[in-house]
Amino acid sequence: MDRRTLLAATMGITGFAITGRAQAQAITLNGASQFNDEHAFTRSLVRFEELVKQYYGKPINFVLHKNSSLGLEKQYFEYMSQGRAVDYGIVSPAHMSTFSRAAPFIDAPFLFRDLAHWNKVLDQDMLKPIADELEKRARVMLIGYAGGGVRNIFASRRIENMEALQSLKIRVQGAPIWSRTFAAAGMSPTVIAYNEIYNAIQNNVIEAGENEAAGVEQMRFYEVAPNLAMTQHAITIRPLCFSVATFARLPADLQAAIRRAGPEAAAYGRQIESGEDGQKLASLESAGRLKRVPFAERDTLQQKVAPVLAAYAKEIDADPIMRRITEATS
Repeated sequence: MDRRTLLAATMGITGFAITGRAQAQAITLNGASQFNDEHAFTRSLVRFEELVKQYYGKPINFVLHKNSSLGLEKQYFEYMSQGRAVDYGIVSPAHMSTFSRAAPFIDAPFLFRDLAHWNKVLDQDMLKPIADELEKRARVMLIGYAGGGVRNIFASRRIENMEALQSLKIRVQGAPIWSRTFAAAGMSPTVIAYNEIYNAIQNNVIEAGENEAAGVEQMRFYEVAPNLAMTQHAITIRPLCFSVATFARLPADLQAAIRRAGPEAAAYGRQIESGEDGQKLASLESAGRLKRVPFAERDTLQQKVAPVLAAYAKEIDADPIMRRITEATS
């Protein structure tokens, strides 16, 4: 048993701590982030803690495990589903497909036209059917939606048009929609763990990956893949999740505080990430760490992907959701 597994098992037993004098009892909630203090996801989780404390108004302890000390987001979601080790965290929809085939679709490439369209979809709560399914099947609540980073392709060579994309060995997320859409565009996608991307590019196993600015900066992908093709192929949605098993054990006033704090903390995270996205890229470029490469055929790329996206939505019974998203005015 490795250190992370042992720690998670121990925390599953000691998730609630009794502290203070006599009968005083303070609840401890454990969160997890793959990233450091500066990352938008970590800052969103810290804001969640602050808001819960403010709205609850009673003693409560939060322990946020950062820098992947409890593994990766896939493990966080499993822990929350099992009601152990992790009570709350931000998780990519790609890691929810075991419980909802439609979940990764909300983060699919070319689903959103722009940030205004993306915000409209979230404001109108169009993702509620997926949230309801995950709460029932995975026993994980989606209490808010963070994200907002625009994803581009970082590569070890210059990518500026469809021809350059052909046969590009690129790492994609684990959900099938990512492999299918990237393959439809002519690339050669492969699924590799997030924390293995840097070495895979360095060792020529792959040539590229795709991420938003915060991830490129945090993971230093620019060191091995300094060419950033501005494909703008996706805008991230990163649900703020909470374990149903943990939630059920909490007093009603704390439950109310969590439900109130979740959407506010997530909106704060969206503001951070969408606002800082361009700033981070400009800073990295001015420091000579990466080069933003205009992608001349984005419309052509989207046209290649569109039939696959529509077929996949129908396959997983998400076509009503896709129709509402497509028809939403920005």
